[in-house]
Amino acid sequence: MSSTKVQAPVHPPPHALDYYRLAVVRLPEGRDTNARPDQLQTAPLVQNYVQTPAQLRTERIRFAALMYSFFLVGWNDGSMGPLIPAIKGHYNAGYAAVSTLFIVSCTGSALGAFSIFYLLEKIGFGKLLALGAVLQTIAYAVQAAAPPFPVFVAISFINGLGMAFQDSTGNGFVASLKKNGARKMGVLHAAYGCGAFVAPFVATPFAGMDSSQKRWALFYLTSGGLAASTAVLLAVVLKFKRQDELLRETNSEIHVEETAEDAPVEPRSKMRQTLSLPLVHYLAFYISVYVGVEVTLGGWVVQFIRDTRGGDASAGYISSGFFGGLMAGRILLLPLNSWLGERRVIFLYASLTLALDIIIWRVRSLIGDAVAVSIIGVLFGPMYPIVMHQAGLILPPRILVGAVGYISGMGIVGSAIVPFVTGALASRFEIRVMPIVVLIMTTLMAALWALAMRQNKHRND
Repeated sequence: MSSTKVQAPVHPPPHALDYYRLAVVRLPEGRDTNARPDQLQTAPLVQNYVQTPAQLRTERIRFAALMYSFFLVGWNDGSMGPLIPAIKGHYNAGYAAVSTLFIVSCTGSALGAFSIFYLLEKIGFGKLLALGAVLQTIAYAVQAAAPPFPVFVAISFINGLGMAFQDSTGNGFVASLKKNGARKMGVLHAAYGCGAFVAPFVATPFAGMDSSQKRWALFYLTSGGLAASTAVLLAVVLKFKRQDELLRETNSEIHVEETAEDAPVEPRSKMRQTLSLPLVHYLAFYISVYVGVEVTLGGWVVQFIRDTRGGDASAGYISSGFFGGLMAGRILLLPLNSWLGERRVIFLYASLTLALDIIIWRVRSLIGDAVAVSIIGVLFGPMYPIVMHQAGLILPPRILVGAVGYISGMGIVGSAIVPFVTGALASRFEIRVMPIVVLIMTTLMAALWALAMRQNKHRND
């Protein structure tokens, strides 16, 4: 009788238990158990995503650092509305001149958005995030001195570049996460809403100071301190590491390509693949219009209330109401988004926004308009994180980070173009045109979302 020698199982070393792949041996079809070893196939490798308590803690700390970064971006957008009257008064500038702040910032954001493909490969995720916060610190330090208007406007280019680096990379990182992706994206952007909600409470007292002096610009010292602390936090927590390294360390579950090849893809090839997909452009233009409307409401609503509804300097707090609603909507409406479906609920929120915007346009009531603006904030809140979460589900994972970076970067571009157009129209037809701009842009958003979902359906057929 021949004895059968049983080989002892091989276990991975202890240091590799938190991240390894399980190989599954599969017999060729029609073969029996006597098949030769060279006839056996190895099934696709399956990632084991069991996380240790230490890994979960590290993942949460890093996510909190990203939230703080988005708080800074929201702080920047939320402070603009209350400060516009002070900027106009100090520099004796009209609506069109003040609107150039948005355009110059847009230029920096556009450069950041389109360079994200290259910089993520060459610099890396952690370094790029910290660099963005450093650039914002420099911009705020210059603006705090209330320099001549051309300098004040020009330095906003650096600010826009820094925001694009943080916004694009942060969105791409969270969009790649598979576990609780919708909730994490909603919480991340709730942090943005929190920053935009808090900023007007700090900016409004500064804006109420004598605009002939420079004390109103001291607000930017607060912003500079916040940006500097963000840079330090990102450097300490992320340690300038690349995204794939961070995800490996925490064994985070991510979206993977079902038929992906292991061969690396060059940045230029990724960019070509991304820009060749019409779906990416529909999502990018949707986000561009969305963020443009968001910043237009948060930025110009203060001037609208003061000029057309008899508001005073305290009207700056209405901007807080809008961004507070934005923050609340991103958390409170998560169950409704799940129940109705993220793709359908966008149309519901857009329809209700149109109805409330018509009320702001036609009903001359300071309190009524303030309430309507806050409710619009609640309805607008979930839209951005829904789009980013859907991008993570429907776009190929191999280009996801770059695609989401491009989409979110286009959002920052829209945050400049739509407010600039509103300001340019206001210089000719007065600020009462703001609700009309919001009406047109919200309708365009709904149309772009319909096109995006139709394009995705065609891709899946």
